[in-house]
Amino acid sequence: MKDPTLFFLEPSLATHKQYEALRMYYVDGVTAKEVAKEFGYTHRALTSLITSFRKKLAENPDGSFFFVENKRGRKVGSSTQEAKEAIVSLRKKYHSVAEIKVAIDAMGFGVSERNIYNILTAEGFGRLPRRSRLARNQVEEIQLTAEKSRLLTFESESFKSSNAGVLLFLPLLRLYQIDTLIEQSLYPSTNQISKTASILSFLALKLSNRRRYSSDDTWCMDRGLGLFAGLNVLPKTAWFTSYSDRITSKMNLDFLKQLHKVWLKYNLLDDTANLDFTTIPYWGDGDHLENNWSGKRGKVLRSMLAVLAHDPDTGIVDYGHSHVMHKDESNVVLEFIDFYYDKRKSSNHPLEYLVFDSKFTSYENLSKLNEQGIKFITIRRRGKRMLDHIDSLPPGGWKQIRVDSAGHTTRSLRVYDSTEQLRGYGEPVRQIIITGNGKIKPAVVITNDFDLPAERIIRKYAQRWSVGKNISTQIDFFHLNLVSSSMVIKVDFDLTMSILAHNLYRLLALEFERYSHLSVQTLYDKFVYNAADIEIAPKKIIVKYKKKRNLPLILETTQDMPKVTYPWLGKKSISFEGASYS
Repeated sequence: MKDPTLFFLEPSLATHKQYEALRMYYVDGVTAKEVAKEFGYTHRALTSLITSFRKKLAENPDGSFFFVENKRGRKVGSSTQEAKEAIVSLRKKYHSVAEIKVAIDAMGFGVSERNIYNILTAEGFGRLPRRSRLARNQVEEIQLTAEKSRLLTFESESFKSSNAGVLLFLPLLRLYQIDTLIEQSLYPSTNQISKTASILSFLALKLSNRRRYSSDDTWCMDRGLGLFAGLNVLPKTAWFTSYSDRITSKMNLDFLKQLHKVWLKYNLLDDTANLDFTTIPYWGDGDHLENNWSGKRGKVLRSMLAVLAHDPDTGIVDYGHSHVMHKDESNVVLEFIDFYYDKRKSSNHPLEYLVFDSKFTSYENLSKLNEQGIKFITIRRRGKRMLDHIDSLPPGGWKQIRVDSAGHTTRSLRVYDSTEQLRGYGEPVRQIIITGNGKIKPAVVITNDFDLPAERIIRKYAQRWSVGKNISTQIDFFHLNLVSSSMVIKVDFDLTMSILAHNLYRLLALEFERYSHLSVQTLYDKFVYNAADIEIAPKKIIVKYKKKRNLPLILETTQDMPKVTYPWLGKKSISFEGASYS
């Protein structure tokens, strides 16, 4: 046991040593030089200690400051402790390091991914197992308060984004001059956010597959999504609803017309357009709406009826309009013709064929299309009399043909090609009866084209199903009518933004030639869903994507695109690179 006397005569703690030295100086009256010699201080060090003691004692007369032992090493500040608590809390909700990084940045903590990983390791957390997209979507949402949305000043800075893949669409916006169309459109701006930033904010959400807007706060905290629109972060849910209320159908139609000119200019529209209706359910008091059949939900419900026009070759959706009334359904095809030609027929881009189903329009309107020199291909309605007529046809009139099918294969069909007269049409029409296609009842195709071989007619109508597939994509990927989304957006505006987002995905697919047949969801999973380190440099913005299987193709394709500057991004260019980690 140590002698208690030595505890006072030979102090080991720094504060205890200082106490004994100061006591000898003030109480015992020993000179500073002698005290310094006794306790091993230099004379200068002791006088500094005396001066500091007097100052602190004046501020804290009770002397509570004196016996606080300072630990060696870097001091842990209150902000660091708060960041640590937030990091641990988010990991307990099974969020990944990248997701935690986005949330921590939104809180204003400058903690790197490496430090987040070190903190989690020190707290005993292991790596998260590989999870499916469904499992990731079921993780408890991050509820945080994001900073207010504002235009970026584009001062030099670095940050991370878990949705940086949407930045791949920026070169396409410039290449096809869509950003210019947005700036020249009739859409409004706000006091804080410009017209271009407003529309691109909506577009960022569409492109990034954000399905449940208001229940997940991370989308309005991700700096990458904000950068897409030239903002620090995207606006909040209430802003989107408020902005949508200012949009009129005239603004949407005018914008679609301008986009239509772009598709024509770049030869993205062929001579055929597929037309179809889609039902958009209305989740509210729908007394002012009509009942429509929803094939996706298998029932009739209060809804809005919308029409889409789709190019079967490029996949571009050229036209969309909601709020179609039952009494106006038959005239929609004529409205599309007016939209396509905009009161003047273009000889450079003639629309030769319209393809639609049997209930799309009336025979009277088919006659009007024929008078305008536009060929149509549609299905004739089949009743008992029609089936009896088919059964009575002479066997010698049937012909065996082979039609191109999916996967570069062909299919054998039996057809009966004849000329018929329709009530209300006025002129003979070509009728092609098709059997051997796997259906119980034969299909009856009618057209005013008497020259095109039956194989081509059937193939053109078969491609019409692609518009139905794309309508399904609009609903599933672009959340066109998802009940889970409580962000209230005008349907016509939502449809217009969905069309633009869909077309951007088709343009991206055309850049990746071997992947042009992929669906929007697959394109998103393979190319767009990725995180990145983003650096805003003096002359350009550098996006360093994390390692991914298709990253080499992404970098190769973006390098081949023209190097341009972006007016809404501080007139900087964008450089896409690969990060050194996954």
